[in-house]
Amino acid sequence: MKRLFYILILMMMGNNLIAQTENYTRSIDQFQKSFNTGKYDEIFNSFSAEMKQSLPIEKNNQFFSELKTQSGNVKSMEFTGYQQSTYAAYKTQFEKQILVLNISLDSQNKINCLFIKPYEDPGKISNALTSYPKEIAETIYSTMIRFPEGTQLSIAVIQNGKTNYYGAMKDHDSIKPVENQNKVFEIGSISKVFTSTVLASLVESKKIKLSDTINSYYSFPFKNNRKITFEDLANHTSGLPRLPENFNLLELKNPYQGYHTKELEDYLKNLMSIEHTTPKNFSYSNLGTGLLGYTLGLSQKTTFQNLLQKTVFDQYGMSQSFTSSQNLGDILIKGHNINGELVSNWDWDVLFGAGGILSTTGDLAKFVNAQFNPKNKELALTRKPTFTVNDNTKIGLGWHIITTKSNKEVLFHNGGTGGYSSSMTLNMKDQTAVIILSNVSSINEPVDHLCFELLSQTTKK
Repeated sequence: MKRLFYILILMMMGNNLIAQTENYTRSIDQFQKSFNTGKYDEIFNSFSAEMKQSLPIEKNNQFFSELKTQSGNVKSMEFTGYQQSTYAAYKTQFEKQILVLNISLDSQNKINCLFIKPYEDPGKISNALTSYPKEIAETIYSTMIRFPEGTQLSIAVIQNGKTNYYGAMKDHDSIKPVENQNKVFEIGSISKVFTSTVLASLVESKKIKLSDTINSYYSFPFKNNRKITFEDLANHTSGLPRLPENFNLLELKNPYQGYHTKELEDYLKNLMSIEHTTPKNFSYSNLGTGLLGYTLGLSQKTTFQNLLQKTVFDQYGMSQSFTSSQNLGDILIKGHNINGELVSNWDWDVLFGAGGILSTTGDLAKFVNAQFNPKNKELALTRKPTFTVNDNTKIGLGWHIITTKSNKEVLFHNGGTGGYSSSMTLNMKDQTAVIILSNVSSINEPVDHLCFELLSQTTKK
């Protein structure tokens, strides 16, 4: 093991967990006790099923054994805060060095995300964003100080009919400006909004209806003759799980490239499980949106990627948006994991609609500004609420419609892949928006927090 700062498991495409102080305290105390006594199997037993599958007990024991050799026992663990209630961070004093341990728990209080990285004193990192407005510079800086070396953020702030770009990079103990609004990043699950936009375009042109079932586009019956509508897939009420049962969770470096039409059809025919029947519930599903995109292609006797190009990229002048990372050259910003190590781009096949788009903040700003044009009826359709998730959240077609603490209604979606995190939020009433693309994975919640904070600053002005 070259370095001990490895992510143990990163749940694909976001988690949205709720932190509970007493549960985290109990979990971290037990972790320290098990680690110091060398009972690594006890740590393994505290993992969720997904963690256990991705980190079998042999690799689990090897990892913690090598961590013990390099760092010694844990002397103390200091809680430093929750990251928007998604995971808890602990400054961990080992016998030989100081590291940061980040942990998240699922609804059963099982560990489903755990990663360890070097501790970095934020006081040693300078803020060189002096060319930006002071409040914006300080907000970006306070978010980026704990990101790894080489992190870039590409930020677009839309206000009063104008788009301002703020690029930032962590480089040699400094957060400095960089011009990157025309650089390409993977946007992850923000792609779902585009998949729903393709759907809305076909609905507006009367080629399909939201209430149509997708079954007629397949030559075989779905398992248990289950019927699924286009709307069910677009607003995550189909009952399909986050990922299909025959998806290989061990291929974390490039997980979607090995899932093809054959696997999807086998799942639909023989393996499909529905998490609920009636009444409908919201259950976020990469499988569902991937299936939506693929079926839209079938409905028009073409590929989803071709439909995306025609009905979205060409429609809104998005010339710097792509469906593959191949042959992009220097305009592609390379992705990193949470430790700052380069990782491969993700390649997509049949589930492309769930998260396969690459784009720039410049292009995404064009898409956002198109939302503010009332002539774009298909975009208005994506923003129309179709299901109530809870008191503060509804969902349209792709978009999450959130009522903030200040009683503002905003549209939101974020995304994450193996080397990137992204966030986008719009206030239709004020016609303001913030877009953030980053080249580091698993930092969704600080990026989301920054996105909402910058949007709040536009409201103040």
